Amino acid sequence: MEPDAVHLVGQLRRGALEPCVLAVIAQQPTYGLDLARTLSERGLLESEGTLYPLLSRLRKRNLVTTAWQESPSGPPRRYYHITPAGKTGLATFTQEWGRFRQAVDLVIGDHA
Repeated sequence: MEPDAVHLVGQLRRGALEPCVLAVIAQQPTYGLDLARTLSERGLLESEGTLYPLLSRLRKRNLVTTAWQESPSGPPRRYYHITPAGKTGLATFTQEWGRFRQAVDLVIGDHA
């Protein structure tokens, strides 16, 4: 892939990461490493180094809360839970994403 294309894809990935994190957590509370695995498997996360600062920002904005839980294998884990504000934000993003994706597809389709 060309360097400019790599940059553009990286920008797109970073922009979509927050709502994707909220969507995964909305399915079920999860801990950081499991969340990183899920996102990596889906091609949304290239480095765990970007995930934990994002989770911290989501906590500060009251979109997620955390609770420590004992682990059957190892130390306790911090589980992330979506808040009502997080659910509302995710729902709003989902609506807007559909419209945005359609508009981008129309424009890009003209050049494919």
